[in-house]
Amino acid sequence: MTQTRLVPIRFENAVWEGHIPGNSCPQVEARFQDQSLPGVDVTQVDGGWSIRIPVPSTLLSDGVHCVSVWDVTTQDKLGDFTIIAGAPASDDMRAQLDLLRAELDMLKRVVRRLNSGQS
Repeated sequence: MTQTRLVPIRFENAVWEGHIPGNSCPQVEARFQDQSLPGVDVTQVDGGWSIRIPVPSTLLSDGVHCVSVWDVTTQDKLGDFTIIAGAPASDDMRAQLDLLRAELDMLKRVVRRLNSGQS
């Protein structure tokens, strides 16, 4: 049995679009905070199925919001997409990663200085 593959296409005008290759119509559900989102549309197109997920305005607010896409029949997670809106949160993973990189660079400079002084 092969895993269904969800290919992201675009996010525009509050509608996320993706594509699932294959012949049989997938039963797709989009979830946010374990709640099903309404209005998911699955349409047959050449080579598979077009998935359109209208994003509710409640997700277009400050913070990081993740929507997961599921196959209702198999309960397999097909994919997800993230929406980041508003002022960057101080606990945003990317901000944390930038801080860690800066600290690592500082530590490297200190170690190099210590090593060059021991020669």
